[in-house]
Amino acid sequence: MSSALLSMAASVRQMVIQQVHSIPEELFDVQPDQFNNTIRWNVGHIAFVHEYFLSLGLPIDSRLPNNYGSLFKPGTKPVDWSDIPPTKEELLQNLSRQLSGFSEIDPSVFDKQMDPPKELGPLKFETFGEVFNFAIVHESMHFSTISCLLKVLQYQKV
Repeated sequence: MSSALLSMAASVRQMVIQQVHSIPEELFDVQPDQFNNTIRWNVGHIAFVHEYFLSLGLPIDSRLPNNYGSLFKPGTKPVDWSDIPPTKEELLQNLSRQLSGFSEIDPSVFDKQMDPPKELGPLKFETFGEVFNFAIVHESMHFSTISCLLKVLQYQKV
């Protein structure tokens, strides 16, 4: 099961990277009225939250710039940004670096009990494997949001 989690995480991340790479950067900061955020925010949020989830079960040193929290943590939005956000290339570099890091994860950590269990809203995670699995679901949700944003922007011919 643990190798399946790592394989799924790598597959989802590869799809995200491929999609982000194909999007022109001029669309990254366009926010249609129907959405709370932009493509750039969703991509940065994926990178930021991924490291948060990993930090719950692994001793990691974040290699993300210090301002990622103020730009991309839950509840933030581009209209409130005072820092210059990362470029498309910087975002892709961070996503790719995180993808490479999957190979360094020892599958045995997925059985590690969370003490105390980690609660996120209505969700309760007993093991790090459950947290990691949710990280994959979370990334997939934002991957879908990026796809929806892109479709709306292409329809509007921004």
